[in-house]
Amino acid sequence: MTLSSSFGSSRPGIPPLEVRLLREGIPESSHRVHAVVCDQRGRVLMRAGDPQRLSFMRSAQKPFQATVFVSCGAADMGDSSDRGLAIACASHAGTPAHAREAFKLLWQADLETEQLQCPVPAGATSPLEHNCSGKHAAFLAACRRMGWSRETYLLDDHPLQQEVRKRVAELLALPAAELVSARDDCGAPTLQLQLAQMALLFAHLGASQQPDLERLSRAMLAHPELVAGEGRFDTELMRHSHGQVVSKGGAEGIQCLSRVGEGLGVAIKVEDGSARAKHAVALHLLEQLDWLMPMTLDELRGRFLQPAPHLQLQVNGELRFD
Repeated sequence: MTLSSSFGSSRPGIPPLEVRLLREGIPESSHRVHAVVCDQRGRVLMRAGDPQRLSFMRSAQKPFQATVFVSCGAADMGDSSDRGLAIACASHAGTPAHAREAFKLLWQADLETEQLQCPVPAGATSPLEHNCSGKHAAFLAACRRMGWSRETYLLDDHPLQQEVRKRVAELLALPAAELVSARDDCGAPTLQLQLAQMALLFAHLGASQQPDLERLSRAMLAHPELVAGEGRFDTELMRHSHGQVVSKGGAEGIQCLSRVGEGLGVAIKVEDGSARAKHAVALHLLEQLDWLMPMTLDELRGRFLQPAPHLQLQVNGELRFD
């Protein structure tokens, strides 16, 4: 059974979630949010809104892009530690510590910073400071290991990108030719997927049954400070989950989660692309799914649901069984 036919059986009429911004208790703004929980077989277990909604996966795809870096042996060429694997999956803050880890991937593969094709951020001096530099460094290391062109590694028809597409397609039980991609802001291809397909990928990521994915998820949990940065959502959530929840967000309102060892994945899409709304919904769903302790949730809510003393984010609705 393909994903499309499996997901097509979902019941209509389960509304999306709503996130409201309250200013001293008075509603000011609102966001519509779709969310879905899938298991490793691609079955939609719970949802709010449309599990077939299409969106680009953006940076939530990074752990799956990094699988080529691991599987081809490039991650072991210079004895890359878990820190190197974590930065390969990162959307980091561009701090000196983050840039240093991305540089280490290049140095271990005997590559130069100038070969990175991610942009130099505004106000920065090096592409190493770009939030995707770890991903790009891992791309280049894989190309060096496999003897692929390092000048064209971002092209959709490059062997590296075709290998990424192939691996994602295998996890989704789809022909690779069916996957649609477009250029991400860093220059790399990003896949357009159904929300339920994103949840399925994260079900695999946390299941600890695919050696390459298990190695990457373990590295992300061991070094959450490298995956995003101090005070950022993915870092704080993984740190406070004590190794139980893998979290990776993407631009335009994408947030994906997995529960380690359970083979369940969650994908969230905010219609208007709001980051604050996806974080609010993620915490709301983690409570409903009972994936975090109440004390932990309270601490995270204090960080991410109250952007200012007079402001509060409120989530209305819940996941329902499909």
